[in-house]
Amino acid sequence: MPSIRRVVIAVFPDVDLLDVTGPAEVFALTNRETGGAAGYRVELAARERGEVVTSAGLRLVADRSFDEVDGVVDTLLVPGAVDAGPGGEVARVDGDVVAWLARVAPPARRVVSVCTGAHLLAATGLLDGRTVATHWSATAQLAAAHPEITVDPDPIFVRCGNVWTGAGISSGMDLALALVAEDLGEEVALAVARQLVMYLKRQGGQSQFSVPLSRPPATRRDIDDLRMFIVDHLGDDLSTTALAARMCLSERHFARVFRQETGTTPGAYVEAVRVEAARRLLEGTDQSLEQVAGACGLGSVETLHRALRKRVGTTPGAYRRRFRMTA
Repeated sequence: MPSIRRVVIAVFPDVDLLDVTGPAEVFALTNRETGGAAGYRVELAARERGEVVTSAGLRLVADRSFDEVDGVVDTLLVPGAVDAGPGGEVARVDGDVVAWLARVAPPARRVVSVCTGAHLLAATGLLDGRTVATHWSATAQLAAAHPEITVDPDPIFVRCGNVWTGAGISSGMDLALALVAEDLGEEVALAVARQLVMYLKRQGGQSQFSVPLSRPPATRRDIDDLRMFIVDHLGDDLSTTALAARMCLSERHFARVFRQETGTTPGAYVEAVRVEAARRLLEGTDQSLEQVAGACGLGSVETLHRALRKRVGTTPGAYRRRFRMTA
């Protein structure tokens, strides 16, 4: 008999559409690729059966109500939603959904959140003591509301035991591909990724966004200009001394202004940008480690190893094997 895994996705008003449909499409294509030999049955559950209006205005149809979900759930998937707050959008935490998750999640073989769905899981206590991911814009909210959770703002997704948490919206498809690879193997996941015109699953470690985009625009135009200069001149002398001289400021004053505007030190910022450039070269070129280190301004293979271990938690060789994009 074919092995069918039951996936239950919680839906509720204003849920982010792609949080639901992205992973569902991955599971549907997996069924097609395996010819029914192994696959997934996806069900939508809501407070009540019937239509649920998503954030995009399109309607989903829930197969069953929360109260009607019984039996074995292989994978429980929790998408997210946001509300407008006085300081911008905030992750929605719906009490009814939280109460249902607290009942259904513990016996499930695997629990998954996409985007701000992590905030719903956190409210159940299921994430206590775990390291988790969520959308970059909601990491501060999650960390402040749940200090017992370690929130990592960088990865596409994080696995901690049988709990998987994904970052923003489209990364739910990366996460779903990783689930398929765990269940059915890399070859099936690769076949599905090709159908989706995606790279094979990114197993964490890849940043949600580039370093320059990870900080809001500075209030000082000269600091923003300097950040772009750093990106364009990675092989130059980018020491604090050199950058302060370029800004015509004392080192002490420059370091204070830079931290105030970017939230980090000049040295840490330069290292982050250089590591990001190194990651792109490791992913997309056949350059030697010496060439990569030189092109990114890291100087030596030893420095490249040290910087990548510090910021990504892996070696250049292991990173290239995992995320290589070239044939």
